[in-house]
Amino acid sequence: MELYDSKQINTQVLEARLGKPVRLYERSVTSLGECLIALIRAGRNKYLVCQGSGPVFEELSGENFPLCKICPANHANRLVLNKYLPYTIPVANTARRPSLGLGDRLGEATAGHIEALKGTNVFPIFAQQSIRELNFTNRTFDDVIDAAAYAVFQEGYTTGYGADGDHLKKCPDIEKSLSQGATMITLDSSEQIDNSIQSLDEDALLARYQAVEEQIRELYERLYQEQLLTIGEYTLKLDRKHLMQDVLTYHKALDFIQLVYETYISTSPKPVDFEISIDETDTPTDPKSHLFIALELKRRHVTIATLAPRFIGEFQKGIDYIGDLSLFSENLEQHAVIARHFGYRLSIHSGSDKFSIFPILAKTIKGSFHVKTAGTNWLEAVRLVSQKDPSLYRRMHNHALKRFADAKKFYHVSTKLDAIRDLDEVQDNELWHYLEDDNARQLLHITYGYLLLDENELGGKLIGDELFDLLVREEEGYRALLAKHIAKHLALLGFSR
Repeated sequence: MELYDSKQINTQVLEARLGKPVRLYERSVTSLGECLIALIRAGRNKYLVCQGSGPVFEELSGENFPLCKICPANHANRLVLNKYLPYTIPVANTARRPSLGLGDRLGEATAGHIEALKGTNVFPIFAQQSIRELNFTNRTFDDVIDAAAYAVFQEGYTTGYGADGDHLKKCPDIEKSLSQGATMITLDSSEQIDNSIQSLDEDALLARYQAVEEQIRELYERLYQEQLLTIGEYTLKLDRKHLMQDVLTYHKALDFIQLVYETYISTSPKPVDFEISIDETDTPTDPKSHLFIALELKRRHVTIATLAPRFIGEFQKGIDYIGDLSLFSENLEQHAVIARHFGYRLSIHSGSDKFSIFPILAKTIKGSFHVKTAGTNWLEAVRLVSQKDPSLYRRMHNHALKRFADAKKFYHVSTKLDAIRDLDEVQDNELWHYLEDDNARQLLHITYGYLLLDENELGGKLIGDELFDLLVREEEGYRALLAKHIAKHLALLGFSR
């Protein structure tokens, strides 16, 4: 595709028509036959600018002026862009490249992510949002893919990206996400996983097991009970007690996984990366349980791309791994051997900022794997605020304290509010230090929805509008912070070339 000289786009004319200063994203300037298109920004809004003639000029909706058309960067125009520039469409990671979920809660982070990815072979999931995150940010999955697609066009990024319908639990949400363009479905079957089983004594366990339909019990016992199974260098035995626990814990979840696979994944007209999440449990995933699940998926002819166990230790939001690194390494090795044997990749959830385990992942898994991040990009936006607008940061910090109890209902964190240094004791030029403190990071991390959406007494945004205005003013600063922060993740994960 021929790229045209950006000087052909007259920003002074555009500024006169829009009544605001205009930034032209020069990497976006592209020729499509007789039409030249580019992405610009005026204030908080982005626009496609078209010059010339032809089908794309006619199909993009916007306002016609002499010599050009100015079109809002909205959903309808994104679909037109997809039609003429296929690299802006999310795709599945069919090559099984090392991959990173880069959830962008603000719709402003992807340019920084692209900068960080330069020189790597990483497959990025630029569009990744859970239902919870969508609710907390008042966005739709269409909004998330729109932002990613326009950023890909903006940066001239042509090597492929994915869109993850993250932690979906309901069939209607899965169907809707796929219809909107999801190329990855992370199925959260936690509502079908019985977390009470591990705490039962033997008598209670047996009673619960005998209540399972006899035909189901006989099938599992015939297939697995007391079987010695060699996977790589490990030999695991599915003894009767463990089999009873696994059947009671995961049987309904496996039925649900099979239903979703047969209804939506195997029938999809395009490739879909199907991820199974079993990490939303009260206890770590025993390697024997992982093996049981893998055997059942194979028996049921369910093909998955990735599986996310719950590893030992704690993967809390926004901070490093909590736990014994040597025990984690041993546990990870067993899970990695099982995943390799059955032909899928491991996925690590809540993976951002887990710097102490990244080298272990790279060394132990010995190949491609997936890591999900999200909130760390929000925290880099907060870091930018602390550096550029101390007054706004102080208001955000105080409001986060007020809203922490509400946010904590949705997240497992071990934040100690009394360990956070009092805001009145901190000078403006030291505010960024809060982003280096685990307790403050978690405070700011989980309250993002309230900071973005809470309103003042006049019905305006208490903080959200000022934050987005700052991100526009300091666009390059945010890009640089993200590029540095995500590049650190990539290097320690062994994803950098």
